[in-house]
Amino acid sequence: MLMLSGRVVRKSDVLSDIKEPRLYSLSTNPYLPLPLRGKKAFLARDSSPVPTGFGHYFVLPSASSEGFPPDKTTGLGLEFDYFGDGDVVSLLADGRIRSLFRANSNHNSILLTEQCNHYCLMCSQPPKRVDDSWLLAEAFEAIKMMPRETKEIGFTGGEPTLYGDDFIKLLHHTKSWLPQTSLHVLSNGRAFADEAFSKAYAQVEHPDLMIGIPIYSADASVHDYVVQSKGAFDETVRGVLNLKRHGQRVEIRVVIHKQTCEGLSELANFISRNLLFVDQVALMGLEHIGFARANIDSLWVDPIEYKDQLSEAVRILTSYGIRTAVYNHPLCLVNPDVLPVYVKSISDWKNEFAKECAPCVRKSECGGFFSSGIRNGYSQSITPFL
Repeated sequence: MLMLSGRVVRKSDVLSDIKEPRLYSLSTNPYLPLPLRGKKAFLARDSSPVPTGFGHYFVLPSASSEGFPPDKTTGLGLEFDYFGDGDVVSLLADGRIRSLFRANSNHNSILLTEQCNHYCLMCSQPPKRVDDSWLLAEAFEAIKMMPRETKEIGFTGGEPTLYGDDFIKLLHHTKSWLPQTSLHVLSNGRAFADEAFSKAYAQVEHPDLMIGIPIYSADASVHDYVVQSKGAFDETVRGVLNLKRHGQRVEIRVVIHKQTCEGLSELANFISRNLLFVDQVALMGLEHIGFARANIDSLWVDPIEYKDQLSEAVRILTSYGIRTAVYNHPLCLVNPDVLPVYVKSISDWKNEFAKECAPCVRKSECGGFFSSGIRNGYSQSITPFL
């Protein structure tokens, strides 16, 4: 598991003077043309001669800090050894550092806010009632620093659409700076029940944009209970309808747990009969973090117990021609008929395997576990392929 945030081991003098986070695009090239160095931070991995002219310097334990300017040199711990060329990081005055973008990863998501109008039982990013609009400003800046060849990034929260017009501006901004980058937005979809907002979203005219929206049950009361918000189901469905009316790509996301697994077949039928035009349905395993840990007794069910319901939901959806994907499940806990739609989906920075998986010959095909699942408990039905 990678640490995406932490504290530096040695702060530079300049940190005492900054009030807002400072963003840096990293370079490991000591021969970078001089005109480009001022906008980048040099990442030192060894004790080669110190290049001059960079806006900041980050020194890993494998390199000596001797010769680097103390007023703009920050020492990093070994846990950040994964930093590399083209990465974007945020440095705060208190000595915290955050990885915002990793150039060698296909799992880059930008947190836009921790505020939300849902209070989902299994939320992995519990909402906070704070003004964190600085995260949006940070996203605008980070986008400008990312390599133009970036394949995909995600926008997540909280609920990103709470920013209203500013969220739409971010999409325009991203399209302008990264015109060939695929975008995936996670949203509860309720803002799109507003026709005008759906139209504004569509008018971004991004060539490769998909929005993932959760629907947890065909029963409105069950969905509203899971997200802890009355009326959410109706607004979410209207949001999906509006988005598709405007020709936008929509993915329906279903997190499977004790409150939702028994109704999987009914939900698959509901989607097939009423939302046949959605672009994908993702059936997802539970992440044991955030509110899911607090509500674990109400949520946890061993995937082995619902594998037949999962197979039936996949059968229904695919029989209607709906693109379907199964995320966040170990390979040995799903039936063979699910394999054509099985996806290794867990982000690389929080993906691990259990000790029981050590002898398995199919680990390269398997999605494994969330790191939080390894720490907080996982299925005892793991059966390695030998």
